[in-house]
Amino acid sequence: MPLIPYVIEQSQRGERGFDIFSRLLRDRIVFLGSAVDDEVANVVIAQLLFLEAEDPTKDIHLYINSPGGSVTSGLAVYDTMQYVRPDVSTTCLGQAASMAAWLLASGAKNKRMALPNSRIMIHQPMGGIQGQATDIDIHAREILKLRERMNEILADHTGRAVEEIARDTERDYHMSGEEALAYGLIDKVVRKHEANEGGAARGNGSDGGGKKG
Repeated sequence: MPLIPYVIEQSQRGERGFDIFSRLLRDRIVFLGSAVDDEVANVVIAQLLFLEAEDPTKDIHLYINSPGGSVTSGLAVYDTMQYVRPDVSTTCLGQAASMAAWLLASGAKNKRMALPNSRIMIHQPMGGIQGQATDIDIHAREILKLRERMNEILADHTGRAVEEIARDTERDYHMSGEEALAYGLIDKVVRKHEANEGGAARGNGSDGGGKKG
């Protein structure tokens, strides 16, 4: 079981302890720091919905360090990000691979960021099934439909053609932060955290000057 740090805050009512993720949530920060599965997705979705209910006018900040995971779980998070009223800014630190790269790209326009040494990777969905030939055929057709939909989503958020996305995701496609910026997956490479008027991170770094769109 991973070690979860706790922080102690002093107030007029005395001391109060928070696990670090609950404390970050008070600042409207959601941290995706593991593979995406149903359990992780449900926690992220619950946090997004809570923050929307708390204040629908303030940005939500999603920090991502994830190798990806379940496509269906990730799409549940993706749909919720598009559903909630606040803008959801996304920041990659470490890695955003596979489904996590789609979540990174799906943040609010001009609010998608990566730290300088981040790595981003996109590829087509993977799956496996055992059983009767008919069931295998059904599953194969379903994953092909899912691949088309994933390509459409990434094309929508990067401004690139679906055909180009399909070619690039045929195999693992690795990118640095600067390369992800040029590809249209993010809007800025952030080197230093600053708070702007909306509370989102911005920094002294590259912006979307080289983005194809």
